[in-house]
Amino acid sequence: MKIRRTIIVLHRDIGYFFAALTVVYAISGIAVNHVDDWNPNYIVTHQSRELGSLEGVVPEKLGEEILARMGIDERPKAAVPMSEKEFRIFLKDRTLSVSLPGGHLVDEQIRRRPFFFHLNVLHLNHAKGLWTWYADIYALGLLILALTGIFIIPGKKGLGGRGRILLILGFVVPAVFLLLTLL
Repeated sequence: MKIRRTIIVLHRDIGYFFAALTVVYAISGIAVNHVDDWNPNYIVTHQSRELGSLEGVVPEKLGEEILARMGIDERPKAAVPMSEKEFRIFLKDRTLSVSLPGGHLVDEQIRRRPFFFHLNVLHLNHAKGLWTWYADIYALGLLILALTGIFIIPGKKGLGGRGRILLILGFVVPAVFLLLTLL
């Protein structure tokens, strides 16, 4: 009876301690699982604009001319010809792609998606360092929660009954998906 009480206390206390981080991982996990449907970290917008012909502008001055026509005084990270027909200017959180010589411009702007960007930094361990250790402790906490949770309920509602069936199903579902990925 003493072991069962210890299991319940461990399960309860670890569950309370990691509840907030579990919510963070759950929200971020759903977001990154659907990365093919949307960008969970950034909002990307595209705007088109006609700059007018750039014919006759010397290649060395092309970047300056494009920025002047756009009214941008920011110093670019890079301004490079991608091909004979395309020139790109890389700015902070922004890329300008210009068709040559016609001057059709696509202005791609990127900004962090509020809320999700920061959750994903934690979930995907971009923070590194001490966060890696904390995330490992969290993973160990989840393991303890899973193992202690199995033994909390005794009898027919626990491992002696439907708990056993649910536990087996919980193993079967990921095993089936793993097998399908191997085929």
